[in-house]
Amino acid sequence: MSAKKTYNVTLIPGDGIGPEVSDATVEILEAAGIAFQWDRQDAGAETAARMGTALPDSVVNSIVKNHVALKGPLATPVGTGYTSANVALRKRLALYANVRPARNLPGVKTPFENVNIVVIRENSEDLYSGIEHVVVPGVVESIKIITEVACTRIARFAFDYAVLHRRKMVTAVHKANIMKLSDGLFLDCCQKVAREYPDIVYNEMIVDNCCMQLVTHPERFDVMVMENLYGDIVSDLVSGLIGGLGLTGSANIGADAIVYEAVHGTAPDIAGKGLANPTALLMSGILMLRQFGEIDAADRIESALYGVFAEGKFLTRDLGGSATTKEFVRAVISAM
Repeated sequence: MSAKKTYNVTLIPGDGIGPEVSDATVEILEAAGIAFQWDRQDAGAETAARMGTALPDSVVNSIVKNHVALKGPLATPVGTGYTSANVALRKRLALYANVRPARNLPGVKTPFENVNIVVIRENSEDLYSGIEHVVVPGVVESIKIITEVACTRIARFAFDYAVLHRRKMVTAVHKANIMKLSDGLFLDCCQKVAREYPDIVYNEMIVDNCCMQLVTHPERFDVMVMENLYGDIVSDLVSGLIGGLGLTGSANIGADAIVYEAVHGTAPDIAGKGLANPTALLMSGILMLRQFGEIDAADRIESALYGVFAEGKFLTRDLGGSATTKEFVRAVISAM
């Protein structure tokens, strides 16, 4: 019998509840019988206070070596302070595509049913390029960068994703009625790529109308592709349709590395109290297992997780239950 494969993964616990949800996720992933060699690396606000940088070179070097990372939430100061470590990580590793699936979970009641959407967000440019300056006192200019290379790349990624996952439709989200050159270029690239995939339905939607349609008829959407800023906003909106950011996984994908992450906040008010819900990072871990080809393990964890949600006995407080993080973990493992 051949030896079981061991997966080398960079583990970034993060800030606040990050270490708790990371430990919980690791415990469940390992309980599925998968062997990991975790390279733990620190990043975020606590690291910035201790080392003077929120993203030490050792973190990036570890991911370059392992090609994959599992990352908890990182705190980012608003308006002042250091640059987001999340954005810096995407730039340094060229993680150009963000994938955010959102699907209704059994037992989690929301006003919306039959939600099964994947938001694909261009990660490398747009207003997140961070090019801004003061023109005169009281006037600030931010530069929106949109390139044919990045737009074509993300459009092709979205259509390839649709084919691989047997999806039927790709919707390009834009504001080309106002930003005719930048968003117009994005649409032009999407249209050209769409012609290469005749079996996938392609449509386009202005971003404001898209948001309204999402909260009235979310079942009409399948795969959605968009620029960076729209993707940041719409992906959170779509997560809200199924119960919030604590229930959705996420992957930042580049040619040479993938970072699977929790996209919710650090929740410092409950950090260290054993109350955190690890579902979002666990969902990201399930995405990681599927990328590894460990389909059986991924399916067993997902089935167990859904079973715990359907039963409703061991839900954490954010979902209306009273279970601790450890009780939730034990319930998932028991269901496997």
